Amino acid sequence: MPRYMLMFVGDETRRERSSREERERTYAAVGAWWDELSKKGVVKGGEQLGPSATATTVRRVNGEMKVFDGPFIESKEQVGGYALIEAPDLDEAIRLAKSWPAGDVEVRPVVER
Repeated sequence: MPRYMLMFVGDETRRERSSREERERTYAAVGAWWDELSKKGVVKGGEQLGPSATATTVRRVNGEMKVFDGPFIESKEQVGGYALIEAPDLDEAIRLAKSWPAGDVEVRPVVER
């Protein structure tokens, strides 16, 4: 069955500005979504990621690998987590992404070799 990566994208400062109650509601909804799809065998893996401020980037500069503090791309929105899912087709992967309770989702097919 085809696999897709759901990347959960959002503004990290929004979480910081939200109340404790809002965060607890969001985490409860995310937990319910994750549990339901895991029990059905749809979610195959995934994790929440640390804040972009904790990122380290390794770039090739003039043929040499260099280490930089910070995310690969500076932007207002960051990938905050991901789920690897199995779905029969892109339409179903999109339907599942639309049910994500906590913000925006980028959907990409996994390249099967």
